[in-house]
Amino acid sequence: MPNTDVPLFLLTATVWAYWLGVAIMIVRVRRRTKQSVGVVPEQRIERLMWVVWVPLIASWVTLPYLAQTSQHPWLAVPAFAREAGYAALRYVAAACALICLAATVWCWARMGTEWRMAVSDTRKTELITDGLFKRIRHPIYAFSILLMLASAVIVATPLMLLVALLHIALMNMKAKNEEDHLLRMHGDAYERYLRGTGRFFPRLSSRDGLR
Repeated sequence: MPNTDVPLFLLTATVWAYWLGVAIMIVRVRRRTKQSVGVVPEQRIERLMWVVWVPLIASWVTLPYLAQTSQHPWLAVPAFAREAGYAALRYVAAACALICLAATVWCWARMGTEWRMAVSDTRKTELITDGLFKRIRHPIYAFSILLMLASAVIVATPLMLLVALLHIALMNMKAKNEEDHLLRMHGDAYERYLRGTGRFFPRLSSRDGLR
């Protein structure tokens, strides 16, 4: 397979597997709980985010595939990304993408039936603070951001970079909204958790806990 772009192939497979995993979680949790998992958000703010997020995710799934098949300058991997130095970086990004997928699957398994796509004001979920959640409040979102950054490095087109920037902004908005929701739901217990953790990275100082 001399003409195969291995990092791009691995990325495409990883992103598709990631969103297939999300679909499986939706069906699995729905069947076990007989409750909504947030495919249609309850909160107005999250419904507004979904308006941007749905086409954003569709672009994320589509752009790596198009980069393999299209010759259009806005869609194909640019020439500089195939040069030796940058090509090595793309392999590192592909490995990072695979690690992000594996870590995310672990988080899904740990959350089990507590997993949701959107917050619910009518159901109090368990506060999970062990494993990868012990130091990071949103490890799934953190790995999603890293997977998106890996996508931007490997595909390396302006469109993919734009998708990455929008995704990171939305991840921060969604994480903040969830933190506000969990403060209302869990009160002091979640406030203590906030003070001991970072949003996407382990806390470095006491002030970082509320960021």
